Amino acid sequence: MIAPLPGVRELGQRLAPDEVMPAWLAGMVERIDGAGIADLLPRPAVSAPQVGRRSAVLMLFADGPQGPDLLLTARAVTLRSHAGQPAFPGGKQDGSEDAVATALREAEEETGLDPDSVTPVALLPDLFLGVTGFLVSPVVGYWHRPGPVSAVDPAETAAVARVPVADLADPARRGRVRHPSGYVGPAFEVADMVVWGFTAGLVEVLLDLGGWSVPWDQHRYIVLPELGLALPDPEAGHLGDGDRGGGNGRAPETSVRT
Repeated sequence: MIAPLPGVRELGQRLAPDEVMPAWLAGMVERIDGAGIADLLPRPAVSAPQVGRRSAVLMLFADGPQGPDLLLTARAVTLRSHAGQPAFPGGKQDGSEDAVATALREAEEETGLDPDSVTPVALLPDLFLGVTGFLVSPVVGYWHRPGPVSAVDPAETAAVARVPVADLADPARRGRVRHPSGYVGPAFEVADMVVWGFTAGLVEVLLDLGGWSVPWDQHRYIVLPELGLALPDPEAGHLGDGDRGGGNGRAPETSVRT
């Protein structure tokens, strides 16, 4: 294990008291607070070997018509990095802003949400993405006053969707993907998107933390869209299945769902 560096958060952190969020989210925050990477993620992870470029993502929950929902976006197909891939709102930190400020600013720029309508409730440990060198801070938020959202700049964001947690937990919508890089990891078919890679790994963690996970067919494989297959690396790292997929992060040889 590489020694931790100053400024790298290795434990989850509560940001708000239970009173400002629904009970279903308060339980998640309690599990995050003080938990380390090994407590939260499906595979062992090491600390960042150096403090790389910092970024943050907003994992925003709201009380929706069908129960709790989660805000997801789809990146524009014309972007040079991870084109067309579903994601949480987020991006690089600017100047001296902290993770929460970054996550809220990026979410506003991408979806048009009002930052004042969001209550940040927890921070997950920082996650280091080795290929790009990004140190990502996942911010959990409660959307206490939901408003209209949409793709603000089509050149950056192709779609914005509030996805019911019930859909994400539905075994009929869950599966795995395999990527030409050898990566195997979780995937979700929701809102006309195949959510996979880093984002799907975090969604899986959130379902477990929220107590929403139910058994699903782990031999079910979902075909990646062409843009996903073309990506050089899914940047999922310890959020993939690793050796559980059959060794060296590769999927076992089974038929792929079409």
